[in-house]
Parts: sequence; C-alpha cells; structure tokens
Amino acid sequence: MEFVFATHNNHKVAEIKPLIPSSIQVKTLTEIGITEEIPETADTIEGNALLKVRFIYNRLKCNCFADDTGLEVAAINGEPGVYSARYAGEGKSAGDNIEKLLGKLKQAPNRTAKFRTVIAAIIAGKEYTFEGAVHGLISEVKLGEKGFGYDPIFVPDGYMISFAQMTMEEKNRISHRGLAVKKFAQFLSEKY
Repeated sequence: MEFVFATHNNHKVAEIKPLIPSSIQVKTLTEIGITEEIPETADTIEGNALLKVRFIYNRLKCNCFADDTGLEVAAINGEPGVYSARYAGEGKSAGDNIEKLLGKLKQAPNRTAKFRTVIAAIIAGKEYTFEGAVHGLISEVKLGEKGFGYDPIFVPDGYMISFAQMTMEEKNRISHRGLAVKKFAQFLSEKY
C-alpha cells in the first residue's frame, strides 16, 4: 500500500519511516513533485493536520497522511500551541522560536509542557485521526544537538535529558510523534 506524507520536512520523514509497517510505501511531497507549502490556517493542531491531508487528497485522490505538532507550555497559557512552527514569526528559524519561548519563561517557576501530535489520514476516501502526547519540562538552556524544532529544550517526564540528547530510537519510543505514528501503524496493520 502506498501513501503520500504531506510534508517537506526530512526530519519528520526520518522519524516516521522506521515506525511504519514495511508493507507501506511512503512518498513525500518533494518525491511526488509538489513543492508548494500547504497553508496551515486552522486554530487547532487537529485542524491543521486535516487541512494538509485534505489538500493532498483533493489534489491527488490517493491515500495520504499529514501531521501537525504543537508544544503547549502551561505558564504561558498553552503557547506556542498551534503556532509552534512559526512562533517567532514567518520565515524565522527553530532557534528563533526557542529563544522567544525561553525569553517568555525567564522568570517562570512552572516550566511544565506537553508536546502533542495529531496525524490525519485519508484512506480510500475516509478520514481518520491519531493523537500522541508526551508531558515534560522546558529546560532553561538548549541541551543536545540531535532532533529538530523544540527538541533541545524539551525534557520528557522521567528523563534527565532532552529529546535532542536522545537517539532517534529512544525518542521514537516515547515521543508525541512516535506515539501517534504507532497508533496509525497499528491501525494499518489491523485493517490493511
């Protein structure tokens, strides 16, 4: 079975591919020649995942999936949330997003946070969603060089290291995206 993954983000592809059953062939937007960015204008993580997957399905009428992820920090009312990827503004880097977040948390005693991923899939014309979440803390400084996005400042509950200090295998076992992909993969294994 073949799926189009509605992303240009190679880091996401590298995390997801090892978790998908080997019978599933995954192609990215780049691999199928779609270079444009899909608008993310919904006000929820679920909404953005659905926007992306519907965009691909309406264009190609194929099995496809998309994800959206948000970091929700308790001390700042769930920010950056749905705006996680563009928290510091359009065209800004992950480093800029981290600096803005750390600046907002400078004096915050509560550094609890939750990472959430929603995968939306359209299979044979029917929509499905799968969610994964992981709780943790925001560190005061960047820790580690691996991963992407907010990984250097997110320390999951029960760990003393950030996602950016973990191997991909360690991170996939417990991460929000890993948990959502496992639910998606389990569904595919049972149904297809």
